[in-house]
Amino acid sequence: MPQSILQQIESLRETIRELDRLYYVEAEPAATDAEYDRLLGQLKDLENSHPEHDSPHSPTHRVGGEPIEGFETVTHRVPMLSIENAFDDQSLQEFDGRVRKLLEDDEPLEYTIEYKIDGVALALVYQNGVLVQGITRGNGIQGDDITHNARTIRGVPLKLLGEAGPDVIEIRGEAYIANSDFTRLQRRQQERGETPFANPRNTAAGALKLLDSSLCAKRDLRFFAHSIGHIEGPGYESHTGFLAAVAGMGLPVTPGVEARPDIVSAREHAQTLMDNMHSLDFEVDGLVLKLNNLQQQQRLGTTTKSPRWVIAYKWERYTGTTRVRNITVQVGKTGTLTPVAEVEPVEIAGTTVSRSSLHNRDELERLGIQIGDTVIVEKAGKIIPRVVRVEQHQRDGSEQKFRFPEKCPECSTTVVRDEGGVYIRCPNPSCPAQLRENLKFFASRAAMDIEGLGIKLIEQLLDLGLLASLGDIYRLKDQRDKLLAMERLGEKSVGNLLEAIAGSCSQPLWRLLTGLNIRHVGASNARVLADHFGTIDEIKRQTVEQLSAVDEIGPVIAASVHRFCHSSSGESLIEDLRGSGLHLGQPRPASSRQATTGVLDGKTIVVTGTLTRFTREEIKEFIHQHGGKAAGSVSKKTNLVVAGENAGSKLDKARELGIDVIDEGELVARVESSRSD
Repeated sequence: MPQSILQQIESLRETIRELDRLYYVEAEPAATDAEYDRLLGQLKDLENSHPEHDSPHSPTHRVGGEPIEGFETVTHRVPMLSIENAFDDQSLQEFDGRVRKLLEDDEPLEYTIEYKIDGVALALVYQNGVLVQGITRGNGIQGDDITHNARTIRGVPLKLLGEAGPDVIEIRGEAYIANSDFTRLQRRQQERGETPFANPRNTAAGALKLLDSSLCAKRDLRFFAHSIGHIEGPGYESHTGFLAAVAGMGLPVTPGVEARPDIVSAREHAQTLMDNMHSLDFEVDGLVLKLNNLQQQQRLGTTTKSPRWVIAYKWERYTGTTRVRNITVQVGKTGTLTPVAEVEPVEIAGTTVSRSSLHNRDELERLGIQIGDTVIVEKAGKIIPRVVRVEQHQRDGSEQKFRFPEKCPECSTTVVRDEGGVYIRCPNPSCPAQLRENLKFFASRAAMDIEGLGIKLIEQLLDLGLLASLGDIYRLKDQRDKLLAMERLGEKSVGNLLEAIAGSCSQPLWRLLTGLNIRHVGASNARVLADHFGTIDEIKRQTVEQLSAVDEIGPVIAASVHRFCHSSSGESLIEDLRGSGLHLGQPRPASSRQATTGVLDGKTIVVTGTLTRFTREEIKEFIHQHGGKAAGSVSKKTNLVVAGENAGSKLDKARELGIDVIDEGELVARVESSRSD
């Protein structure tokens, strides 16, 4: 039976709404732009031909209606207060201390961490699932009713998906313009002979203040939901639960949000979010930490200026405009091909920036960057400079497209893409670039700590053919005459180098495991493996399942370790190093794998302040050798704090929690006293 006109219209509306949800909420486009436009065109034609079936909630009503005469001022039912800022880890610790004081003793809590979108605050009010009002933040108490413009924002459903939900819900978030959309917007302006907009945030703010919603629709605004305002009907228990519910209603929510059980692990996820900033297609100006439990939020309440349960972890943002001179590709120690933008030197925040990583091929393609392009480079806090967007409207036709290599630029091996990942690698373990980077890392302080074997000397030795593998480092003792013949190497420097190489043979197993550059294995995991199994031969005897059963290892690391140990190149390297006299570990009785032994056995120890007897790495190694665990932040789980000169907030926190505080001399004395007992 053929569909009626109304059924066709409703079917098209539902299809378009679902495509919007997949695109804006799930970030999984299910149709091309042309296909989407075709469906929207069919719907418009049917609605125009049958106006009796028109609906204000139809996706066709995003294009905007008649201009309004002015804005109506609206009082927020729940004030939209500003958020207190933190600019360092100490401020985060102080925030955590205030929160815990206001809650009951030992009351469990969770923090959520999310990006702070650099957009324009906007509240969307839905009544019985229908968008009835959009309100700007204004002064926090009153804002402007910009419903006519809110209806044009892409990804904001005019009618919520699903049946269940509060009778009235106010969803707060940020209206913003994606960098990719902003680039296209600038290009369209240039084609019309107009002066391009300066930046996405100001453009978004200006769009929401337009009286003509059809003009606002052309700005390509988007929206991320991040919090709840007024609500009537069933509520939510947690912030993460609210975000999940909102996503189910068809609204995009701030990406990457996770809940963590304390401020230390929250800070760890914050670092992960910062490390992933290069993949974002929108601008951020910090992170936001919130109590996850909404009842706890209500109990803490607000001051006159801001809520007590949330803080913004911000950093200074500086940008510069420069031109891409070239795009090169670096091959890393695991074979990863990383594109790099070589730019005309530009001073940003007191430093000269001449290079910016483009991270991977996907990022390069997302930016659409070409050689000769004018780009905006951002330096935010301690984050490495990144290309935020390309100023495509400034192109003059002289730019050159960059083709990502299909073969390794160092050894011409056909490159491969990680299964299910974004990185492209050279699979050749003998690749000269990988060898160079492997040698550099193996000799570094993070691994075998061979003083004097830096990258410049490594490159000279490679050119002379004296290094072709890690094992060749330990055969340099047989090349003394050739070393003495090299520029800037005398009798003393050669002697010191060979002595450092010989000394590295007795480095602990964890350093060797780190230096072998096994994928996914860093110093921390290397320590775990060395402590648990004792020798590299014992590690090799384990199955993937046995390796993954070890705390802090897991299946991904286990598979990588097993693959290395049983590969022809891995087996050959291990035997080569064994023959060179390297320490491959000390066998451990099976019973000893269950616990460490030492005066600091099982204790979590935090070191703070300036030390006189140890470097930071040395004292961490000292703590580890005697059974302890070196941590970076003070918490209730901390057993001991070692304080040097000028110790700051960590010392204050330790005293507040009643934690034992000693100096480094006392730490050594306790260990020596234990030995004599």
